[in-house]
Amino acid sequence: MKASQISTALTSLIKIGQPVFIWGPPGIGKSQVVKQTTMSLGIDLIDIRAILLDPVDLRGLPKIGENNVSTWCPPAFLPQSGEGVLFLDELNAAPPLVQAACYQLVLDRRLGEYQLPPGWSVVSAGNREQDRAIVHRMPSALANRFVHLDFTVDTEDWVSWALRSSIVSQVVSFIRFRPGLLNAFNPDADDKAFPSPRSWEFVSRLIQSGPEPAILNELIAGAVGNGAAAEFMGFLKIWEKLPQPGQILSDPLSIEVPKDPAILFALCELMGHHSQGKNAGSVLAFAARLPAEFSVLLVREAVRRNNEITQSQAFSQWAQAHADVLV
Repeated sequence: MKASQISTALTSLIKIGQPVFIWGPPGIGKSQVVKQTTMSLGIDLIDIRAILLDPVDLRGLPKIGENNVSTWCPPAFLPQSGEGVLFLDELNAAPPLVQAACYQLVLDRRLGEYQLPPGWSVVSAGNREQDRAIVHRMPSALANRFVHLDFTVDTEDWVSWALRSSIVSQVVSFIRFRPGLLNAFNPDADDKAFPSPRSWEFVSRLIQSGPEPAILNELIAGAVGNGAAAEFMGFLKIWEKLPQPGQILSDPLSIEVPKDPAILFALCELMGHHSQGKNAGSVLAFAARLPAEFSVLLVREAVRRNNEITQSQAFSQWAQAHADVLV
């Protein structure tokens, strides 16, 4: 399931209090989709890294009560009221005894004397055994307590998230051009750095920080690996040679249209980023001169940035001219 489908599924499962486990390779955004889903629902999120716990951490410590009878004091990180999601991240990376301590919490919503409040649901996530991450085989008794969802990376879902999250246009445009490098994790390789949605977010932050050009390649290679970094640096050279948006907007009918697909991908992302309702006519006039698939790409990005464009007469004319592609 792609990210948007995972979020939809989580929304349904959280409402009925059904425990759910999200499986996927490292760095694809499992934790992030849980966080975004709880934010959209307006509920709390308690993020617990199960791998950092000891079995006694969940149950708490005993104290002597009335009549010299011991009772258990639950840890402060467990919720006492309200509603939300108790997120047991990296649960299958936790030692077997910690996983065993979660049995009762996941199925019966309690640990000893502690009771999970009615408005709270349990969500877990972890890497797959074939990913060569640090994982322990989940006992069948615990696995049977979850609904299991497999998280897969989808380029369009990631692009939609990237645009909302201020990922730099160079990275978004490059991933459109080379979607296979969005997530190129190979569990059989010994690479310390590899392309993933998480590591491309690192690259975006690196570019925004304005590092010295002499070390940019090494920094990017440290985030996504040497091969992906070499391709991205080559793409940046193309990006730097693009005409300025103002040049295109001031003369959309005369400026030269490039033929190289890499340049066209970059140009569509650049112009989509600078599209506004007031310059819709110029953007669409330039889009009409592009090959059909790139024309649609540019307009789609422009509409994502500013939906006002769809209300213009220029958009109606463009849509009519490209009706065969849009069907």
